[in-house]
Amino acid sequence: MTEIFHTIDDLFTNGLFLPMKALRFSGSWWGSNILNWGFIVVGLVYFAYWMKESKKFKDQGTEDLPK
Repeated sequence: MTEIFHTIDDLFTNGLFLPMKALRFSGSWWGSNILNWGFIVVGLVYFAYWMKESKKFKDQGTEDLPK
């Protein structure tokens, strides 16, 4: 049973996190934080879409209908 956990540990430590380790030691602040900036951009895009849809429902008058 412990071999399963060691295999999962090895997968993450020596496989999936290698790109993160490379970004960590890139030497540049922008290079190290490029993933964070990507998440911020995606979040802002979805927030703008959400606000656009909310305005559409508000303009139609269907946003806060009584039940």
